[in-house]
Amino acid sequence: MRVTSYLTKAVCIGIGVAAFLSFWPDAVRAQGNLTLYCSPQIEWCQLVVAEFEKATGIKVAMTRKSSGETFAQVKAEASNPKGDVWWGGTGDPHLQAAEEGLTMEYKSPKLAELQDWATNQAKASKYRTVGIYAGALGFGYSTELLAKKKLPEPKCWKDLIKPEYKGEVQVADPNSSGTAYTMLATLVQMFGEQEAFEYMKKLHKNVNQYTKSGSAPIKAAAQGETAIGITFMHDIVTMVVRGSPIKVVSPCEGTGYEIGSMSVIKGARNLESAKKFYDWALTADAQSLGAKAEAYQVPSNKNATAPPQAPKFSEIKLINYDFAKYGSSAERKRLLEKWGKEVKALPQ
Repeated sequence: MRVTSYLTKAVCIGIGVAAFLSFWPDAVRAQGNLTLYCSPQIEWCQLVVAEFEKATGIKVAMTRKSSGETFAQVKAEASNPKGDVWWGGTGDPHLQAAEEGLTMEYKSPKLAELQDWATNQAKASKYRTVGIYAGALGFGYSTELLAKKKLPEPKCWKDLIKPEYKGEVQVADPNSSGTAYTMLATLVQMFGEQEAFEYMKKLHKNVNQYTKSGSAPIKAAAQGETAIGITFMHDIVTMVVRGSPIKVVSPCEGTGYEIGSMSVIKGARNLESAKKFYDWALTADAQSLGAKAEAYQVPSNKNATAPPQAPKFSEIKLINYDFAKYGSSAERKRLLEKWGKEVKALPQ
């Protein structure tokens, strides 16, 4: 009798809890954790984390590193993965990670909402990575510094190797920066490998610093620390929007571009949370957040709102960038080693 009474109470309590939870907001009911490796600017990473936590209740531990650094970390942790999702950063190292089996296949139900260039990235990687935004490569210069030093305004890639710009150019190291690797691969595709390396040897004489991060050169130009910074145009636009005396240049010869990508790390400890983040990050609402963080890339979701300040691809002379070739492990490794031996090792 007493046992029956206890069972009856327990069932009633269980029903009551279930009913209570059915009315409880999803964001509160959803429990879980996620370790996110983030490669775009820190402000965007922080905003994405805050909005995803608000939407799902999943707690996120985020680490921000450049694309090359994140790839190296994912590779180093392959036998004992610590990250769940790698969000953002240039697509080449994401493709290399996919080729080396460091990331896993996942076909999001949101794929149908994406631009062709984003789904092509997914197909090329056997669905181990996907495009989340795009950005064209270029350079920016400080109008104040150029006027002060009485230097001409550069308009083309080949202007940057002129003797008058000695010590006036800053660019990232392609070993740590996906932005700089995109430049390396772009020059090789535009000029041919031999001419591209001769160009980079001459550019080396004008470089005052190889930075770790791809966006650092234009930040330095905005602060008056260098006259010219080579980076993605959307990062240059950020400085312009903030009021810096910077002019954006789309090189006259043409230029390459990135497909910023996202991957689920193979062996992710929080796989269900990783898939939820992946799906959420492909939504139009999530991708429309960029402008709030002063991120001016072109979003991959067709229904996302691109910031009005974002560079317009239709107005830029883009090359037919070969993502499959230059994102491959062998080609990327070969070019980086060659750049280190033939360019960076040279005296300045």
